[in-house]
Amino acid sequence: MTDNNQDHNEKYYERFDAYSRFLHVLVIISFISLATTGMIIKFSGVGVFQTLSKILGGYVVTGFIHRTAAIITFIYFFLHITYLLRKKIKRGVPITSFLKGENSLVPNRRDLTEFVQTMKWFFGKASRPQYGRWTYWEKFDYFAVFWGVAVIGFSGLILWFPELFTAIGFPGWFINIATIIHSDEALLAVGFIFTVHFFNTHFRPDKFPMDTVIFTGKVAVEELKEDRPREYDLVMQSEEMQKKISNEAPSPALTKAARIFGFTALIIGIILIVLIIYSMLFLYQ
Repeated sequence: MTDNNQDHNEKYYERFDAYSRFLHVLVIISFISLATTGMIIKFSGVGVFQTLSKILGGYVVTGFIHRTAAIITFIYFFLHITYLLRKKIKRGVPITSFLKGENSLVPNRRDLTEFVQTMKWFFGKASRPQYGRWTYWEKFDYFAVFWGVAVIGFSGLILWFPELFTAIGFPGWFINIATIIHSDEALLAVGFIFTVHFFNTHFRPDKFPMDTVIFTGKVAVEELKEDRPREYDLVMQSEEMQKKISNEAPSPALTKAARIFGFTALIIGIILIVLIIYSMLFLYQ
């Protein structure tokens, strides 16, 4: 009876609005699709990826899926930039507010301090950092998307439309360079997301087996207080931010859907990492 009352009285804070959650779903769908089809193309000489290509319908279908996912990537990138501009206009704040301050995603000196303190904390040499709205690894992940869209996206466009780029002045040898950049940078991105990002987001002891906040948008206030003390303090000091606190927990249906979708992405990612390691050992044995 007491446990039910505690659950009923527990408060939740909306960390991510519906639009941000929708964009993240697009990120996951496009990245999983790009990673799967991209590795099929990269390791086309390895039997297991040849079989995977046949399951998907062959290399023609694989290429179509890859290009479709690339279009989704450019769409969500554009939508996110538009979202940031709308927020700036709505708030009427200078652009520097997005570059500085407690809620900025731009890395700063404090992130370096927290990184060092986190490394010491791992070995019991310091206390756990008082993380804020964004941690240093989340900022790294965020700007990795900008790097990926710029480098992997642009090189992918060159490979998609080689005649166009050579017609406007790009030398033919640049196509070969774009192939190397696109392939190797994509492998790096896949390896990072399916290992480091997965661990930081879902496999940490305090989040295992999955952190569903990016799907449900809500986190228990007590969990926020423990996990991100500086963000909790800001929420408690702001009447505007306190409006996002309520007794309404994420719906069971949404939580279940989030877990199914999230675990599916995790399983695909882990399988891909295993196949990539196997393929690299196979190619270089």
